[in-house]
Amino acid sequence: MNNSFSTSDDLDALGARIVGAAYLEGDFVLRSGRRSRYYLDKYRFTTEPGLLQDIAQALSPRIPKETQRVAGPELGAVPLATALSLATNLPSILVRAEAKGYGTSRRFEGILEKDDNVVLVEDVLTTGGQAVESAQALRDAGANILLVIGIVDREEGAKEAMERAGFRFDALFTSTSLGLVT
Repeated sequence: MNNSFSTSDDLDALGARIVGAAYLEGDFVLRSGRRSRYYLDKYRFTTEPGLLQDIAQALSPRIPKETQRVAGPELGAVPLATALSLATNLPSILVRAEAKGYGTSRRFEGILEKDDNVVLVEDVLTTGGQAVESAQALRDAGANILLVIGIVDREEGAKEAMERAGFRFDALFTSTSLGLVT
């Protein structure tokens, strides 16, 4: 495990590991409904402990100092939010697509207080629809969304959608930086 991602070489090596673990070729339909000749299977990098830990270490320095909580939409970003929580010692929030219809009937799991400063972490973003939806739900619940950060931006509109919705966006990698052609 690399505990420091202080150089672009370190980040490039992490990107190569993500591609090596998660890159698939074929004919895929993405959550956005778009078709793609490649797919980055987030579960192939979020279920590998060493890789997940290194991703969290690489994300950690990008988290604003005033952050009080990290959040991740279900299901794909839950391991990322958990790993980032462990790496930063910040509590995490799990964002459901909709409130569950049983038990506590909550949309968010974990503690979310009004005016909490939150960073939302996402896995692979195409148009950013799920991330925008989750960030807006958190904002509607009273959170201050400091940043939405993704692991990979496919560069197909996610950044622009975030900005249109009023959220600051960053990504560890883009399709271009990983050498993938969209």
